Amino acid sequence: MFEYHGWISVQESAGADDSDDGDVLLGRIAETVGARIREMDRPGLLDLRWMNGELFLHLGGFRNHRDPEVLELFGEVGRLAPGSYGVMHVRDDEDPGRENEVRVLRMVRGRVHEDVEPALSPCIPVLEDPYPG
Repeated sequence: MFEYHGWISVQESAGADDSDDGDVLLGRIAETVGARIREMDRPGLLDLRWMNGELFLHLGGFRNHRDPEVLELFGEVGRLAPGSYGVMHVRDDEDPGRENEVRVLRMVRGRVHEDVEPALSPCIPVLEDPYPG
């Protein structure tokens, strides 16, 4: 089982930029990320949209097996837009040594850092009861 939920505030840089050049660059980033999402053609939530003049990506899904492209997309947005920030929680019961934890991928200034999410881990017994047996 592979479950993921996240968001990214897509920012072309960490500096304040209200210029037309910044808007053009962010528009190009939006086109690139939008094309990548269309290539992926996945069930679940991959939603890129403008809200109040800012660009956001929302991700969410629940699949039978790991989807490495979703993880790659999260990092790819940070490389394309190095001012971006956001979080994504991932639960992957096929990840050896991590099958009983929820991981949090934190994006700060476009760089992704991964940790265990202590509020949701270990999955058993925090989220679910142990299997009877």
